[in-house]
Amino acid sequence: MKRLIALSLGLILWLPPQGWSQAPSQPQAPAPGGFRLKDCIDYGLKNFGTVRIAQYQVQTANEQAREALSQYLPQVSATGTTTDNLKLQQSVIPAGVFGPEPRVFIIGQKYQTNLTGQLTQTIYDRSLLIGLKANKPNQQLAALNTRQTQEDVIYNIASNYYQVFVSEQQIALLRDNLQRTQQVLNILKLQRDNGVIQPVDYTRTEVSYNSTQSQLTLAENDRNLALNRLKYQMGMPQDQTLTLADTRLLTQSPTIEQEPFDPKRLVSFQQAETNIILQQLQLQRIKAGYLPTLSLTGNYGTVNLGAQTIDNLFTNFVGFGSVGLRLNIPIFDGFRRDSQLKQQRLTLQTQQEQQKLNTSAYQLQFNSAQSQIQRAQTSLQNDERNVKLAQEVYNITTLQYKQGTKLLTDLINADNSYREARTNYINSLINLYQARLDLEQSQGKLLSFYNQL
Repeated sequence: MKRLIALSLGLILWLPPQGWSQAPSQPQAPAPGGFRLKDCIDYGLKNFGTVRIAQYQVQTANEQAREALSQYLPQVSATGTTTDNLKLQQSVIPAGVFGPEPRVFIIGQKYQTNLTGQLTQTIYDRSLLIGLKANKPNQQLAALNTRQTQEDVIYNIASNYYQVFVSEQQIALLRDNLQRTQQVLNILKLQRDNGVIQPVDYTRTEVSYNSTQSQLTLAENDRNLALNRLKYQMGMPQDQTLTLADTRLLTQSPTIEQEPFDPKRLVSFQQAETNIILQQLQLQRIKAGYLPTLSLTGNYGTVNLGAQTIDNLFTNFVGFGSVGLRLNIPIFDGFRRDSQLKQQRLTLQTQQEQQKLNTSAYQLQFNSAQSQIQRAQTSLQNDERNVKLAQEVYNITTLQYKQGTKLLTDLINADNSYREARTNYINSLINLYQARLDLEQSQGKLLSFYNQL
């Protein structure tokens, strides 16, 4: 009876955990209808709010370019007024002009209607011309902001995807552990009832089962939180079901290409350079304020005469018009423009110095990402070896337990070590993916990373 119970327990423990019947490099069947990492990013790039905001900014930049151009196009306006002079103005003609006595006469008429059209065309304004030059970098900046937004969405979704994936793998391992421990408990209960083992052996295993159950509850809560964060980064409603299906994360190590650091590939670097160009143009615009401006003006209108009654309000019109050139020469503005010029120079110098600091920070980030990659690769290699060693120890201990040369405690410890080694392997593999993601970000290659998924 004792040999039969021991043999049953040994057969249970001999079976590898579910999902690990093969070596760690074997793929699992993808969940039907699930989201791969690329699917999640595709969804986020279409639905996350910041992407739409960036698109609105591009449209705004285009409209700003039209606005700048409009200032060099003809400006045409028309006005119309109708006046009821309740009390007409009076004036006095001195004596001797129309007679020996002064005369009082009325100026204007009871009702008056004016219709006037004005045309203004800028001929030369240096500040407006420089403003037109700013259209292109301003549109480039909007496009760079869109790219930066896309890269942020890619990074955030990928990082959260890895967190959900790790949580789900931990849950799978814990559930498998519970199932196997329950099977062991059933055998140990039979052994305890037949006096084969001490009750403390059963109790010790029962405590391990309860501890695993608590860990599973916490892991499921962590998974739900990570899943909700992923949904948020994707722009997906929180009440919508999301299932992951990218099991390649467990079966394929990421391909890592080491390239020399070039800050010009970074969107943030390009954004800063474009901002510097815009600040330089703004400095030129302020300087251009010292130059004269020349514009063409013209107007034409009509006014009605003799409208003493409201019936004649829109009759008896006569026209008038004029054309001319308007030259504006700045002479003295109380040093206002000089102060603006100095402020703009300081702003430009500040951005240039900040760009130098940022470039050093980008280099540091790249070096750190390279170090993390190396550490993650080393850790993954060690954990992969540990999985193989722990499996060998587990198999040998199981055989020795069946032969009666090892205690149940030794077998349980070997089983726990094997499970811990597999957990560490999963964590190391995901850490390598995260390190690769950080390296892609430090190189400005997140879009390439996304396109290769």
